[in-house]
Amino acid sequence: MLMLLFQISNDLYAIESARVVEVIPRVALRKIHHVPEYLAGLFNYRGKMIPVIDLCHLIRQTPSRFCLSTRIIMVSYPSQNYGEQYLGLIAEKITDTLDRPEGNFVDSGIRIKKAPYLGGMLMDQKGIIQRIHLEQLFADVQNTYLLTAGEGYINDLSRN
Repeated sequence: MLMLLFQISNDLYAIESARVVEVIPRVALRKIHHVPEYLAGLFNYRGKMIPVIDLCHLIRQTPSRFCLSTRIIMVSYPSQNYGEQYLGLIAEKITDTLDRPEGNFVDSGIRIKKAPYLGGMLMDQKGIIQRIHLEQLFADVQNTYLLTAGEGYINDLSRN
């Protein structure tokens, strides 16, 4: 399975590349107030208003640094009612990929209720790499009404 690697602080993480639409430079975001701090804002992506989550803030409670290698990973997910939906993920040091069998990621034995999207770990010459399960991340974000087009907070913004 091909994975996109990135860092949060000095820790390595990976997401499945099949969900990655593209990796784009960090752009100016429209800040939204009264939402969780990890929601960095919104931006216009090919005519659609897309929410962007700062993975550094979500996982470590510190905003990502503004560096050349800090990018927005555009990921897609299928929505039953609204077709393909998009989400932007800010991460640092997005510079590499890794191709390993899915079975190589092992369970750490630690369950974190607040972070069900944190998956198994892999030992590699680069270090310990933790997988982020995008489906769990999407479910977590949907619970904050971000990704339900036509029903959530983002749609309410367009009415104001």
